[in-house]
Amino acid sequence: MLILIVLGILFPVTYIAHILASKAETVAESSNKEQFSKLQTQFFVVYFLATFSDWLQGPYMYQVYSNYGYTQPQIILLYVTGFFSSMICGTGVGILADKFGRKRLCITYGFLYAISCVTKASPQYFILIIGRVLGGMCTSILFSTFEAWYVHQHSQKFHFPPHWIHLTLSKATFYNGVLAICAGVVSNIAVEWAEWGPVSPFMIAVPCLLMSAFSTMYMWEENDVPINTAHYSCGSLNAIFRSQNNPLLWLGLIQSLFESVMYTFVFLWTPVLEPLRPPLGIVFSCFMLCIMIGSSVHSFLVAQNCTAEYSLHTSCLLGLIAFILSAGATGMVCLYPHYIGQYTLVTFIAFLLYETAVGMYFPAIGYLRSQIIPEQYRASIANCYRVPMNVFTCMSLLWLKNITHVRKEFSFDATVSSLKVFLMCISLLFVALVLCKLLKRENESVKLMMASV
Repeated sequence: MLILIVLGILFPVTYIAHILASKAETVAESSNKEQFSKLQTQFFVVYFLATFSDWLQGPYMYQVYSNYGYTQPQIILLYVTGFFSSMICGTGVGILADKFGRKRLCITYGFLYAISCVTKASPQYFILIIGRVLGGMCTSILFSTFEAWYVHQHSQKFHFPPHWIHLTLSKATFYNGVLAICAGVVSNIAVEWAEWGPVSPFMIAVPCLLMSAFSTMYMWEENDVPINTAHYSCGSLNAIFRSQNNPLLWLGLIQSLFESVMYTFVFLWTPVLEPLRPPLGIVFSCFMLCIMIGSSVHSFLVAQNCTAEYSLHTSCLLGLIAFILSAGATGMVCLYPHYIGQYTLVTFIAFLLYETAVGMYFPAIGYLRSQIIPEQYRASIANCYRVPMNVFTCMSLLWLKNITHVRKEFSFDATVSSLKVFLMCISLLFVALVLCKLLKRENESVKLMMASV
């Protein structure tokens, strides 16, 4: 009941935050407004079809594997396979995107991910592994190549002001939250009401993915990326690790650390909130509303002339506070287990704060990527950033698997294991926070040097 009240409060808060952010945003000049809106529409139609298909699959993936009779360690291995595939194939995907065309890779995304969805209809473990490998590759494309295509069109073709990128990425994050809630409702209707089974959301995603691919074919043009004769893999890595290009390295580390925590959280929140016996769909909707609030907060801050570095720093700080609260509440559960309901509720509120931080993070990190990553290596470097993130996430999931199953015979307390994961997340976010300070200082130094020239 209390979670329903929270949901009821979050709806008007989200609406008010969105209205305030919209009023605060700078209106584009009339001469470019129509062209800018047209580019946004081209991007959003394709991107939202792609992300909606991805959101459709989230709520019931675990249940599909569970219904086939696989144990939790086997299911975790399937999840790890997806992250490992993204880590291994992601860098190659980025190189292909920059060298042979980002539009082509976005079209490939639709077809490959559709095949990945179809594999969920098979109970064979090997087929499911193949599906996760394809899914990992497609995740790399979704979180790098689509954005790279838009940034090129925005900056290189139309030469719109750089700060307008904030407007597009904030809207993308906000409406992604809307789509996530809609996808959750559609999935629930298909599985629970229509009784089509947990595989049905994956089958619904297939036509959406094909629509995304065909929309890309007819609505997008290929980026005119300058061809570099050097090997793309070497070029992108050299760009990251050049001593005079520290912001590129700091940005990659911040992204890897923050998103490692985010993906660990995705796997962790359900068992942590289990003592409340919450309706998972309602909790998920609360999380998405908080992401939308965070996106609006970012837009408002940018409209008040706050920098993207400040917004990124704030998101890391809020995330750190959220996990400190979660760790404190979980620690109190260890000391006073009969108050588990009250302390779990504190953890739920902390999770809402963390999701708000996630909503601020995505448009901030997206804008900074658009300004810092060299154009000719944009998709390649964006995928390189995801490699350490996938390593961290795989290690976290395998560690969770070990403490919840291998050590079960030693009566290892699940609450203590959750506390250890929270402490690990605190450590990662603290390092990310320090790197945000370094990134801000480095970028300010660069701006001062440019101003003095």
